[in-house]
Amino acid sequence: MNFFRHRPFGLSALAALVIATAGCSSADDAPSAAVPRPGAAAVKLCDHLDRVLPTKVDKLGRRDPEPASPLTAGWGGDPAIILRCGVPRPAKMADPEADGVEVNGVGWLLEQQADKSFRFTTTLRKAYVEVTIPAKRTADGMAPLVSLAPAIKEAVPEGIAD
Repeated sequence: MNFFRHRPFGLSALAALVIATAGCSSADDAPSAAVPRPGAAAVKLCDHLDRVLPTKVDKLGRRDPEPASPLTAGWGGDPAIILRCGVPRPAKMADPEADGVEVNGVGWLLEQQADKSFRFTTTLRKAYVEVTIPAKRTADGMAPLVSLAPAIKEAVPEGIAD
């Protein structure tokens, strides 16, 4: 008889715990980004890059996207500046008419997206690093790339990615 007396209380406590835990999830408002799947050499470089990335980019605090990975990073909220390391070589790099810029010693392929955001991908580095700047954050121009250049130069050597 004691078993039945305690069982409903146990179920109620378990249900309350599940509801409380679900309400505390922080993933609901976190930015998201697809995690790249590079080879081992690029993973090593990207892991180093993740450790030396700045805490602020364009005055925005670091707030990494979901799912958590050393291959992705983010700054700001909605919308966030997103960095992905170890992405495949963009097809646009084969286009001799493609737009490129150099910011503090780091070369970038520049691609404006349909939603007016900009995607920048490093050129002539041992791993491709992609930075997406949402349309709402493009008023400051290349400021995010200025913030990221020192870390990229330190962690991802010049060369051709595999």
